[in-house]
Amino acid sequence: MPMNVESFNLDHTTVRAPYVRVADTKHLPGGDVLTKYDVRFCQPNAEHLEMPVVHSLEHTFAEHVRNHSADVVDFSPMGCQTGFYLLLAGEHPYPEVLDLVEATLRDVAAATEVPAANETQCGWAASHTLTGAQEAARAMLARRAEWDQVTA
Repeated sequence: MPMNVESFNLDHTTVRAPYVRVADTKHLPGGDVLTKYDVRFCQPNAEHLEMPVVHSLEHTFAEHVRNHSADVVDFSPMGCQTGFYLLLAGEHPYPEVLDLVEATLRDVAAATEVPAANETQCGWAASHTLTGAQEAARAMLARRAEWDQVTA
């Protein structure tokens, strides 16, 4: 029987990270559309991102992605520490979303600081690593040609 959470219905043993996939599309009663993308950095159950890396990627990607698209609703980490969910308003051509992720990861790689990594703007300001976030962004970018191949 299918579960209510889309990712719980995904066979994590068949995917091959890194990848970007449409995880869900919701057509809301008012006519709006929300599309959730699974931006997977690490192979599930084989590797993960350390929490300071997750935290810094979240801050830096979330800030910079909005420079490239007004349709960004949210960028949130997965609890399993293997990736993130990118939530966009509307429906977008898949290649456009891949370009959006690529452009933003390039911004992360070139960043000089983690945005809002201070006690006034962040709930755990001591848990950040710009270097770690940049290493993860560069590793993901190095495998850009594979992002559309979700399963082996």
